[in-house]
Amino acid sequence: MGLGVILQRSEVAYTVLKSAGAAYLLWVGIKLLTKPRQSFQSKEDSGGKASGRSAFARGLLTNLLNPKVGIFYVTFLPQFIPAGVALSTYSFFLACIHVLLTVVWFGLLIAATMPLKNLLSQPSTVKVLDRITGGIFIAFGLKIVASSPP
Repeated sequence: MGLGVILQRSEVAYTVLKSAGAAYLLWVGIKLLTKPRQSFQSKEDSGGKASGRSAFARGLLTNLLNPKVGIFYVTFLPQFIPAGVALSTYSFFLACIHVLLTVVWFGLLIAATMPLKNLLSQPSTVKVLDRITGGIFIAFGLKIVASSPP
């Protein structure tokens, strides 16, 4: 969309975006350090277990609204499309392969972490993980603040 060109040519735009990103990371990091969660369940799920359908819908909506997915397909997949094939059909085929690999990967990831479920659900573990994550976010935010323009 040309955002990279704008940020490269305008030091003010770059500084504003960099400062906003750093401020957001610092804010989230401080929030995780000072008010860590007690559990991984979100507030709307606290009334009971989320259904498989609602979890799927939330994940699907997150992916559809994530611009990185579209950028990935537009920038990465074309290099694997051979000359002389129907562009849309082959692109769809490659996207289906990506979806299949993602489902397999997340299935393996879920299966591998199931034995850790009891440990990861303990409030003390959740607090430690939130504080570690908060510290990492703060470190990234400070690194961004200290970095110079490209």
